[in-house]
Amino acid sequence: MVSFETKVKNYIIEQQLIASGDRLLIACSGGIDSMGLLHFFIKFQHIFKIQLFVAHVDHMLRGQTSAEDRVFVEEFCNEQGIPTFSTSIPIPQYLHEEGGNSQAICRRERYAFFEKIMKEHRINKLVTAHHADDQLESLLMALTKSGSVNGMKGMYAQRKFSSGILIRPFLAVTKDEIQNYLKEQEGNFREDASNEKDDYTRNRYRHHIVPLLKKENPNVSSNAVFLAENLQQDDDLLNRLALERFPQVVKLQKENTFVLKIPLFQNEPVALQRRMILILLNYLYSNYNNAQSNTIIISILNLIKKTNGSALIYLPEGFIAMRKYDEVVFEQSNKSAENTLLEQEVTFNEWTHTLRFRLYIGEASIEQLGMKNISKLYYFNSKDFSPPFRIRPRRDGDRISLKGMDSPKRISRILIDEKIPLHERDTWPILVDANDDIMAIIGVRVNKSFSKTMRPTDDSILYFQPENS
Repeated sequence: MVSFETKVKNYIIEQQLIASGDRLLIACSGGIDSMGLLHFFIKFQHIFKIQLFVAHVDHMLRGQTSAEDRVFVEEFCNEQGIPTFSTSIPIPQYLHEEGGNSQAICRRERYAFFEKIMKEHRINKLVTAHHADDQLESLLMALTKSGSVNGMKGMYAQRKFSSGILIRPFLAVTKDEIQNYLKEQEGNFREDASNEKDDYTRNRYRHHIVPLLKKENPNVSSNAVFLAENLQQDDDLLNRLALERFPQVVKLQKENTFVLKIPLFQNEPVALQRRMILILLNYLYSNYNNAQSNTIIISILNLIKKTNGSALIYLPEGFIAMRKYDEVVFEQSNKSAENTLLEQEVTFNEWTHTLRFRLYIGEASIEQLGMKNISKLYYFNSKDFSPPFRIRPRRDGDRISLKGMDSPKRISRILIDEKIPLHERDTWPILVDANDDIMAIIGVRVNKSFSKTMRPTDDSILYFQPENS
């Protein structure tokens, strides 16, 4: 049986994660995984000929307990003679000011701190303790959310980060193996009580789904790592091929205007077609969110299926795709963004900005306590609607089901009753699901499935406020 240390060393060599002379910043929370990582590199730093540094972030979400985590890491590193950089970040304050997803904000601030330390101290690699079980959870969540290839690739063993590289040498081992290794090293760690709660999506998969899969096959996490690596390799190759073919199929006409030749595009394999559209979207949007891509790619593919006549679809941020016989022109709409509402997809657990409003749809948990304007916070059961959710303008005949009414009411009538100015009614944002069922007239009314108080079956929230608030 291969030992834990041998397995990790072999993985580091296979993936070419470390070179002699590297300066490594180890992200250490004080938990089992990161303390196992720290113990491993302390033991092998002279063999690898590397220099170690440690970074710790107190998110200030658990009061005195998280402050004690910081002291624990600092004292351990001081005993080992390892330079340590630690900080406390007021995440509760950021949640109160911004709203949104606490895990996303924690990650943003944590990695910003890591980047700062690496630049200031000429550290070339950031090391995290993500392991095989984390990879399995990531794949399962991606499959549940969208099933896109991009999501199913999971975490890479290494990727670019800031001016250096982020590496994950523990992807070859499971959490149980890390725990046993830390015990063998007589190492201590700090427990994070929030890991035992089901408030977060990853915890629910970790507590309820992964154990069932491991009963079927104890090696399922290793299989997930193997699958992710194969998908990464295949996708990287297809992306390179798509980049090579892209200039022959899509031409830059002028700034922010691209022309796609339909006959040339249709001659390409479907796998390259999807990737070419994704390349184009990354040209159009400087900060394009791949999580939105699936619905948009399908819409564009449907537009390109025909070459007869003309057709138009609206894309996020004021862009349009217009088919003119045998070509599709991607450009910004000539209409003023101030007076035009274009259809856009709503990303779960992120803020969406639209005409007059911004809104947030995410998991129902303690996170909403940091939201402002609680009067605009609603709860609902995600099973009542089909994702992906979209914002679009009002259409003739639109109706919404309201509490206390036997039949749906016309939206046009509601806007009149609410004294919405005539010139704003056609551009008022309407929230719909994948079946075009109306969930809300943003800022005016919500579907009868929503509630101002949280019910036992509710697992999601809808929150909106005026864009200028």
